[in-house]
Amino acid sequence: MIVGLIIACEVGFWVLLALGLTVRYLLKWRRTSAALLLCEPVLELVLFVATAIDLKNGAEPGWEHGLAALYIGYTVAYGHYTIRWLDGHAAHRLAGAPKPAGPPRYGMPRARHEGRLWLRTVLAAAVACALLQGAVWYVGDDGDISSLRSFQGAALRAAGIHGLVALAYLILPKKEPAAPTTDHSLTIPKEDARR
Repeated sequence: MIVGLIIACEVGFWVLLALGLTVRYLLKWRRTSAALLLCEPVLELVLFVATAIDLKNGAEPGWEHGLAALYIGYTVAYGHYTIRWLDGHAAHRLAGAPKPAGPPRYGMPRARHEGRLWLRTVLAAAVACALLQGAVWYVGDDGDISSLRSFQGAALRAAGIHGLVALAYLILPKKEPAAPTTDHSLTIPKEDARR
């Protein structure tokens, strides 16, 4: 049941997002669009409540409960970022707004961008770990909580790996390629080239 609900929440996220942006830019209904986009967090609340009820009804904690916690954590940390990114592209494609600037590609601006993304991943891991710890306390010592603990480890590993990637951008910043220079001293004038 939980896996089906996770899939339904993910599909619902994208359907609400598409509807919200379509209503905003094609029909020019800003309030309706805002209402549709504000329904996004309701999906996570439904998933959280359903997971809690499933555990309360005696379900053995399994990978699906861990996956639900990771999904909620990811959506809390990256949901608004994703909506804002897609909103900029929808405004460009559907409303004639300028093309949104992409992330910086080189140097310290890129390192700062990666650092901000890593902080989002830390937030996602913290939310997931907190939800999983709540489930561990709820189940208590009598139940098998190994799958919940393994998902806590997965969340922490994801944050750690992303942290290493962000640190690599800081320590070894990607350098902007040098602009091609033309050395006019080596070019042969057209008149001399015909001789």
